[in-house]
Amino acid sequence: MITRFTHFSLWVLDQDSAYDFYVNKLGFKVVTDVPMVPANKGNRWLTVRPPQMEGIEINLSLITEGMWYSKETAETLRELVRKGTFGCGVLTCDDIYATYEELKAKGVRFTKAPAKEFYGTEAFFKDDSGNWFSLAQLNP
Repeated sequence: MITRFTHFSLWVLDQDSAYDFYVNKLGFKVVTDVPMVPANKGNRWLTVRPPQMEGIEINLSLITEGMWYSKETAETLRELVRKGTFGCGVLTCDDIYATYEELKAKGVRFTKAPAKEFYGTEAFFKDDSGNWFSLAQLNP
């Protein structure tokens, strides 16, 4: 029986840039940052998590050809990420207006300002690779 979900991967175009975005702009904590085998073309096992979220890690995974993908498939996947094809999740906060202003000041690119919805208040932003997220303050 499966008992837990501990990791998920998020495709990124550049791990150094993703590190800066998730750690320095979003305030996530680095859990693991180690090199992968040399055949993996410089890829690292780089995992982060929101500071108050124990038990699950986001693997900031570089899109590389080789182990999983052909060169053509890797380039197609990179282009899809660049275009903002993938919506990756919902991140919640206690004060969306303050969090929105803080993240904007750090250079986070929002595509939708906070707006009231039936479930709470929500804004959308993209990471440095093009993946988009919902930032929400949910109704109690």
